[in-house]
Amino acid sequence: MLYHLFEYLEQSGIDFPGSGLMQYISFRSICCAVVAILTSMLIGKSIIAKLQKKQIGETIRDLGLEGQLQKKGTPTMGGIIILLSILVPVLLFGDLTNINIQLLILTTVWLGALGFIDDYIKVFKHNKEGLNGKYKIVGQVLLGVAVGLTLYLTADQGVSYSRTTIPFFKGNEFDYKWLVPFSGPVVRALQGGLYVVVITFIITACSNGTNLTDGMDGLAAGVSAIVGATIGVLAYVSGHTGFAEYLNIMYLPNSGEVAVYVSCFVGALLGFLWYNSFPAQVFMGDTGSLALGGIIGVMAILIRKELLLPILCGVFLVESLSVIIQRYYFKYTKKKTGTGVRVFRMSPLHHHFQKENPDALIQSPKQIQPENKIVVRFWIVSIILAVLTIVTLKIR
Repeated sequence: MLYHLFEYLEQSGIDFPGSGLMQYISFRSICCAVVAILTSMLIGKSIIAKLQKKQIGETIRDLGLEGQLQKKGTPTMGGIIILLSILVPVLLFGDLTNINIQLLILTTVWLGALGFIDDYIKVFKHNKEGLNGKYKIVGQVLLGVAVGLTLYLTADQGVSYSRTTIPFFKGNEFDYKWLVPFSGPVVRALQGGLYVVVITFIITACSNGTNLTDGMDGLAAGVSAIVGATIGVLAYVSGHTGFAEYLNIMYLPNSGEVAVYVSCFVGALLGFLWYNSFPAQVFMGDTGSLALGGIIGVMAILIRKELLLPILCGVFLVESLSVIIQRYYFKYTKKKTGTGVRVFRMSPLHHHFQKENPDALIQSPKQIQPENKIVVRFWIVSIILAVLTIVTLKIR
């Protein structure tokens, strides 16, 4: 709103000191990051107190994990802190007429509401399963279709909706239309439909990947902040003619505004870590975890870097794969031999390092690790993947 206010003053010929600074992406990004951090830290304490007063605590099942029972009663639904800390600065400093900002706000509110419903059922209805998984998928798919169709109908200036960045290849670009290499109105509809399906899959996968990673104090928040900061760098250089030309990457006229949103995103997570780092005073719950992954997916799609996500979000990918491998291998061996065999001591993967299980196929490391050490090591891996993602822009 401040952005539009200063823009109005400038158009009206009113010379207000400093109003020109609002035209700079870098200045607004810094403002967003600062406001997001302060908002998260200021409202965090009061929201945690209210959650404790209403006894909105995490229900803990004894799974034999080190330090697990000590978390009993810790307030959940702390994702509200993250969502508010994202929305407040973006409404103040973001260009609300920009389609990228509009889609990101929609994603934040939609998935935040979906996660809130899930947490509400778990906490107030005392149903440990929460919202039925089918309804979660339906909600994520609906968002994916909405984002995909919007991008299909409102392509950036001179940039096809279907073009994207592909790593390690000369030219560094891929067009989804190549998957249906024919012409005609029916074919164009098929190309658009295929694009929407891909976009929907990416958003759903990212949202669920982050949700599965949220199992240790500061893990999902820290990794998401690292991923978000990397996307912010990519968004800024993609929206800057000089950097885009120098790096020989796709120039996207409106992608710079995504960097503003990223600053809100990263700032909100850093502020949330003030309360969520080990030992956590609050958990984000599905209110936060479902939204974080969806936001990451949409941000990557908007700057045409979604094919870099398997590298950048490698931690989320491996966490998701560990659950899939564990579940299907257990079912397969149980059907074959009558006794199910687990690949990992426990899934998702971060719990594998925290639990003893002599029957698991993988026994490395031999000793269980403290939670805070596991979290920091996952952060380090995420930083390495972030650096590798940026380097891929020049490795072709």
